[in-house]
Amino acid sequence: MTTATRALHAVSPRDARRAARRSGRPGRGPAADVTRLLPRPLLVAIIAVLLVIVLGPVLYMLFASVNSDVSVAAGAFFPAELNLDNYIKVWSTVDLGTGLANSVLICGGVAIVCAFLSVATAYVLVRYEFRGRMTFLRGLLGLQSIPGTLILLPVFVLFSSTATVLGVQIIGTRWAVFITYLTFALPFSTWVMVTYLRGLPKALEEAARIDGASSWRILTRIVVPLSWPGIVVSGIFAFLLGWNDVLFASVLTNPESRTAAVALQVFGATQEGGAIPLYGQMMAASLICAVPVVVLYLVFQRYLIGGLTSGGVK
Repeated sequence: MTTATRALHAVSPRDARRAARRSGRPGRGPAADVTRLLPRPLLVAIIAVLLVIVLGPVLYMLFASVNSDVSVAAGAFFPAELNLDNYIKVWSTVDLGTGLANSVLICGGVAIVCAFLSVATAYVLVRYEFRGRMTFLRGLLGLQSIPGTLILLPVFVLFSSTATVLGVQIIGTRWAVFITYLTFALPFSTWVMVTYLRGLPKALEEAARIDGASSWRILTRIVVPLSWPGIVVSGIFAFLLGWNDVLFASVLTNPESRTAAVALQVFGATQEGGAIPLYGQMMAASLICAVPVVVLYLVFQRYLIGGLTSGGVK
């Protein structure tokens, strides 16, 4: 490799973009390509429409949560006056605190376990050749095509049989939901990490192995630090799988172990028919349950973007 080639590789993409802006020749990128394909007025109009589609329901929920139930029932979009009592009353109307605590505990545990188990599994599948490797990889994809509704009854019967045979009560506990979510999330997380680890250079691992590092040391000291974007992506998707689930959580939990999604479902079911529903508290509870997910995305946004775009360019 010549000195010029080394210097070219030493320049980061950020420095190259800064140099291009200083020279008056902005670098080519996705935004520039889109601008060339679409006129700027049309591009602005498309972005505005997308923002309205995405932010419209969120703004309606926000305005309804600070509005009176009568005004929401009458079809009012903007509140006549701000009323923050809904955010206070909802905690006593719905057992939202217990639901949020259970959801964070269960989904957070699933995300952590999935993230690190998927790294180890994907490392073996990518770096080692053994009989049945491709069958295992195809099985990971095949598991994603099975609808969850078809597995609900077998899972329930399996947990009930376990309680009868071993005398260990599983249904109605957090462990039942944790094991179920882990079963669905681990194949997807493993496939995400397989795609990510294929893009990591083998030269680093080979150099470490020449220095006498074991496979475990290579995994913990080289692969895991370089795989944080992929780990975050797999963990977030595993977290969301449990956070948004209502089907399994409503069957496998009791009032003490139910998740936030089930608490919202029960609250909504109790408001059907009769007098005017508590629209304000329903919207406030929905927004409160969405806050942990929004915070999660904001905290790990940098890793999330890097993990999603990895492997797209070879």
